[in-house]
Amino acid sequence: MRVVQSAVFDVAVDIRRSSPTFGQHVALELSVEKKRMLWIPEGFAHGFVVLSDTAGILYKTTDCWAPEFERSIVWNDPAINIQWPVQGEPTLSIKNLQAKPLAEVEYFA
Repeated sequence: MRVVQSAVFDVAVDIRRSSPTFGQHVALELSVEKKRMLWIPEGFAHGFVVLSDTAGILYKTTDCWAPEFERSIVWNDPAINIQWPVQGEPTLSIKNLQAKPLAEVEYFA
C-alpha cells in the first residue's frame, strides 16, 4: 500500500487567443514524494484537485494578486477535455461553482 502525504493533480490551460495551442492543457501529479513543481506562464489558466486527504499549495508569482483579473473556467469543460482523476462530482469553491465554459470566458491576448 502506497501512502501519499500530500498530492495534487495540477493543470495549466493555454488561454492565449492568438496561440496555436489555445485551449490545450498540460497536467501532472505533484507530490511531496515526486519533488516536482509546475511553472505556469502568463496567459494560462491554472486548476488543481487534491488527491490526498490534505495538501499545501505554494504559489510563486511575478506580480501581486489582482482578483479583478481572475477568470474561472468550468472544471469539466468538454472543449478542454481534462481527464481529472476524480470519481463523481468534486467539492468546488464558490468561485468555481460560478465558472463558465472556455468559449464564454474573457481570453488572454
